[in-house]
Amino acid sequence: MHSTFNIHPVDQQIAAALQAKIDQKTKPLGALGQLEKLAKTAGLIQQSLTPTLSNPQMLVFAGDHGAAKAGVSAFPQDVTWQMVENFLAGGAAINVFARQNGLALRVVDAGVAHDFGGPREGLIDLKVAPGTANYIEQPAMGSDQCQQAIEQGAGLIRGLAATGCNVVGFGEMGIGNTASASLLTHCLTGVSLADCVGRGTGLDDSGLNRKRALLETALNRYRQAGGGDAPLHVLAEFGGFEIATMVGAMLAAAEAKMVLLIDGFIVSSAALVAARLQPAVLDYCVFCTRSAEPGAQAQLVAMNAEPLLDLGLRLGEGTGAALAYPLLQAAVSFLNEMASFASAGVAEQC
Repeated sequence: MHSTFNIHPVDQQIAAALQAKIDQKTKPLGALGQLEKLAKTAGLIQQSLTPTLSNPQMLVFAGDHGAAKAGVSAFPQDVTWQMVENFLAGGAAINVFARQNGLALRVVDAGVAHDFGGPREGLIDLKVAPGTANYIEQPAMGSDQCQQAIEQGAGLIRGLAATGCNVVGFGEMGIGNTASASLLTHCLTGVSLADCVGRGTGLDDSGLNRKRALLETALNRYRQAGGGDAPLHVLAEFGGFEIATMVGAMLAAAEAKMVLLIDGFIVSSAALVAARLQPAVLDYCVFCTRSAEPGAQAQLVAMNAEPLLDLGLRLGEGTGAALAYPLLQAAVSFLNEMASFASAGVAEQC
């Protein structure tokens, strides 16, 4: 499947010129910290000493999980579609931050267990099915459904690329999807499942213990059936349609040489799958936030990622990506607009 994506590592030939341009700005060497790395990343992705951000998009991928009905979340499954309605009405945190920062926002129905009643402004219908199966008892999706979700996500991004979009923020909504992300993270990093499972939407101690027990049951079922750690097998077994659709979208975005703004724990689980399929995808990723979910650290280590923000966020929706976007703007702006020592007539350090 993934051979259909032609993703190249970024060409490093321009790296020295980018670094020299950054170092010649009127500041001590390295004084803008992570913004300097971010500017270099943008320049490498675009193969330009003057990168630009064009038609930035924020996509929130929504899907339901069969395991939610088994009790892996503190919230009922209906909250997924109710939150999608909240997104469409403009009332959620991601709406506020996207508006604030000039990001066009759309919601992708990858598999919500609800009928939204035909075409809706701001809603993209890529529904594979009304929710996945309960992976505690059987695979979450068939390989054909997984393939469909990946291809639909890729098609969405290829359409955006044709409009000149070169920055995409990834967010998600799906009751139960931190459980799914925990299983994916465990299988793809080897970190113990217990260390990958957190409170999600706010489980108490007994709820957390129940969630861990249910996920152990799911994992044991899969292992006893001979299940391994191949990324597409793990994705079909435990993933959600929103996660699988994001995987395809990320692969296509990297292929199109976009900047990928990676949100928290669930979005990072999709990035982990994409990176296991095509490691070069990571060259195009900007990791935006250190999620408060315990499994997030395992993901960051596995992808050698250092996130821009550490605000204790655990909301999802793409909020971390939307909050980090102004930092990307700042990085590109200083690279393009800040004076050099020579142009400003300022003496360099001795």
